[in-house]
Amino acid sequence: MSFIDIIKVIVLGFVQGITEWLPVSSTGHLILFDAFLQLQQSEVFVNTFFVVIQLGSILAVIVLYFEKLNPFSRHKNFFARQETIDLWKKVIVAVIPAAVLGLLFDDIINEMFYNPVTVAVMLIVYGILFIVIENGRRYPTYRSLEQLDYRTAILIGCFQSLALIPGTSRSGATIVGALLLGTARSVAAEFSFFMAIPTMLGASALKLLKAGLSFTLAEWALLLLGSIVAFIVSVFAIRFLMNYIQRHNFKVFGYYRIILGLLLILYFVIL
Repeated sequence: MSFIDIIKVIVLGFVQGITEWLPVSSTGHLILFDAFLQLQQSEVFVNTFFVVIQLGSILAVIVLYFEKLNPFSRHKNFFARQETIDLWKKVIVAVIPAAVLGLLFDDIINEMFYNPVTVAVMLIVYGILFIVIENGRRYPTYRSLEQLDYRTAILIGCFQSLALIPGTSRSGATIVGALLLGTARSVAAEFSFFMAIPTMLGASALKLLKAGLSFTLAEWALLLLGSIVAFIVSVFAIRFLMNYIQRHNFKVFGYYRIILGLLLILYFVIL
């Protein structure tokens, strides 16, 4: 494990922590940064690294929303606990589409679509969608997580399954779907955060099992370092997003995605 690889892992963990929660595609950014900051490690490790450092991002959600997600909190009465349990039921129902499709087609999708061109196209497509949706925005039907029904939760989960195509962005797909279905921006963002917990835990566990857990001590240290950095940065990214959307819409992320997609095409296709 070289000092240069340590610096690269810190940078990549920083990128993961920011882009996992902002709807701008962590995969797109990691592909772009990896083109310049290639880890001098095996291909199996690098592919696993990009998935496993998401655990740090997930831990940030759990820490920030622990009280809200904890049905056994002493500060909650019976009805509040039931609402929390109901929220978890909606989350579990919502992640089923992506879980099923991921288990069946993950390897095929990665083989067919994990390339800069696909990522660039998806960045641009969803960037345009964000702008179009926000321009036609109406008063939301669901202004709180409690108002969200199971049918809407499942439909949001179907949108999340679209994120199996690299460059779509898991948070981007779920937020676009939630906005289309009539949720408030804060509800769309928070439900996307909560859906990420089982989704990304499952994806990380699957990737580790496929890799065989046969990493060296140095490689495990790099995974841990990347996850820690991703956790710290994710805390700030989540807080920033929730504060930002209290006063602004998602159009700025749409413009950003379009610009990044064009840069990816310019770098990987034209140059």
